[in-house]
Amino acid sequence: MRRFKGRVEMAGGRSRWTATLVAVAVVLGWLVVGGIAGPYSGRLGEVATNDNASFLPTDAGATRAQDLAAGFVEKPTTPALVVYERPTGITEADRQRVAADAARFAQVRGVVGPLPPPIPSQDGQALQVVVPIDDSEGEQISRVVEELRGVAGDDRDGLTVDVTGPAGLLADLIEVFTAIDGPLLLVTLVVVLVILLVVYRSPVLWIFPLLAAGTSYALASVFVHHLARNDVIKLNGQAQGILTVLVFGAGTDYALLLIARYREELHRHERPWDAMRTAWKGAAPAIVASGATVIVSLLCLLLSSLNSNRALGPVAAIGIAATLLVMLTFLPALLVLGGRWAFWPRRPEADRADPRTEHGIWSRIARFVAHRARPVWIVTTVALALLTLGVTQLGATTLGQSDLFTTRTDSVAGQEVIARHYPAGTGSPATIFTRQETAQEVARAAQGVPGVAAVRPVSQGDRTGPPDPDAPPKVVDGLVQLEATLADPPDSDGAERTIRELREAVHRVPGADPVVGGFTAINVDTSDASTRDRNVIIPVVLVVIAVILALLLRAVVAPVLLIATVVLSFLATLGLCALIFRYVFDFPGVDASFPLFAFVFLVALGIDYNIFLMSRVREETVKRGTRAGVLAGLAVTGGVITSAGIVLAATFSALAVLPLVVLVELGVAVAVGVLLDTIVVRSLLVPALSYDIGPKVWWPSRLSRAARTPTEAGDAR
Repeated sequence: MRRFKGRVEMAGGRSRWTATLVAVAVVLGWLVVGGIAGPYSGRLGEVATNDNASFLPTDAGATRAQDLAAGFVEKPTTPALVVYERPTGITEADRQRVAADAARFAQVRGVVGPLPPPIPSQDGQALQVVVPIDDSEGEQISRVVEELRGVAGDDRDGLTVDVTGPAGLLADLIEVFTAIDGPLLLVTLVVVLVILLVVYRSPVLWIFPLLAAGTSYALASVFVHHLARNDVIKLNGQAQGILTVLVFGAGTDYALLLIARYREELHRHERPWDAMRTAWKGAAPAIVASGATVIVSLLCLLLSSLNSNRALGPVAAIGIAATLLVMLTFLPALLVLGGRWAFWPRRPEADRADPRTEHGIWSRIARFVAHRARPVWIVTTVALALLTLGVTQLGATTLGQSDLFTTRTDSVAGQEVIARHYPAGTGSPATIFTRQETAQEVARAAQGVPGVAAVRPVSQGDRTGPPDPDAPPKVVDGLVQLEATLADPPDSDGAERTIRELREAVHRVPGADPVVGGFTAINVDTSDASTRDRNVIIPVVLVVIAVILALLLRAVVAPVLLIATVVLSFLATLGLCALIFRYVFDFPGVDASFPLFAFVFLVALGIDYNIFLMSRVREETVKRGTRAGVLAGLAVTGGVITSAGIVLAATFSALAVLPLVVLVELGVAVAVGVLLDTIVVRSLLVPALSYDIGPKVWWPSRLSRAARTPTEAGDAR
């Protein structure tokens, strides 16, 4: 007997050493990968493109107009508008300064000269210089605009000067996106660090999930960088910012779930390796299902007609895939090496204690749900339904130029000056391409549209002098280009209504085959494409998530129940956010892409917490019965899922450091939605519904036909 015991101890020792060597090898391997991949996390801006026009679908009217416009110019250009204002009236000295500046503008590399003469306002208080910038400059357009601002100089003796127009706006956007890497990553790291310290109250344990999350981000950055550099995927500043918070948020969520299960198993096993093996088997299916749900939901964005949406899908999916790989290999190895000491000073002992005893508050919440299941789910459903009424306050679905930024940029200030002294569409006219023989009739139809201030054909001499209304139009391949100056700012709702009416009016001209483009037409086509994407992608995402849930839970009723609650939570989030945007932040509305992005992230991430809960509930149901399984699952997962929700909400809130309204809105929406999911939906609504329905929630699996066990009856009491 003693010899047999010795052999067991020797076998256990060899097994422990083998496990340790495997863990060391995995950790060292990932540290090497992290060292190689780390530098790429700061180089994503090198391969990001932020040319909004290129995001349009190829069959959009504005896209076709851009293609036709290339034939009317030697070089396609994007105009910068340099506007000078003196409220007391432009002086002769001001005119001389503007003329001198215009001569210097023409010498800036990237500017296509000669420049047209300065345009005076009718009230004599402003002068405007149109500076065409070569489109081949690409991202370097920001450098050209910066040089123009340097030439124009600061305000002087009451004369203000601003550089605006499409080029000025694009330059300001590029400046914001190129600054994403440092501040956003730093804020995200600090937020995650603080929350981990609060959750674990350990000076050691927080290092493991943060190191694993950082490795996940580095690994994702390598793949995204190489794929974007080789034009396999498109990366823009928006996708880059979301990748950062998504990887750290989701990675920390997965880490919290695995660590909580590991701690639970340490109470049941003497050796950390055995505890991790059991914890991994229990937590990995839920983590993989959660990650797969998010990845597939994000890849549904490939169905979008907008390149900006298609860019986000693969980039974010790569981030989640890298996170899954790291969190299910690197993190377990770190935890095994850390053993029980990683949890110091709250070290879990191998006392075989019921895990529910460590979750007193959640055990009390579980008992509350059991005693009042039906009132709980009815009250929470009604409360969420009332919040959905706020959706009517969402406001405009197209943000104007002055509404894009949370700060007042030079391009915004310049656009306000133009709106005060010129027809607001000056410098960004709508372009109309039509047959030469119908040009006059199309021009008359366009001029008759309310909101169109003036219509004129583009002539051969437009680039060398002031427009001559009597000059013959330039004809290219039998087509004539007309320019329609709009009365409203080009990024306003009024201008978009005018474009829609303009298209209807010119299309009524027989045989004209007109194509309407320009800055405002791009916004219109983007908004229409966003509506189409929303109607197509949202149902696909719901079907995909339903299939994944059905496979994971091996049931039909439970997946339908979970999807219904998450959709209700999404609508409630939109309603609550609409009130926050309007009455707290004073935002005028949301971007056209906001509802789709909010849906994909909230539903995909929100369903995560229900997956974590219901996969554990199913595991406990096999042992205890359905209703007792619901209570046990809620008790043991309540704390970790709530912590995970707070982490994800806080990391997405880090988007608020960027001065872009659309990213601030998305960050707030995800934060609010995740908190609703974790605190209300997952903690009260889903458990109460599942408890009230009972075994039938697992229909048509065998669990739905299982009789109530004595354990279940005892727990219910």
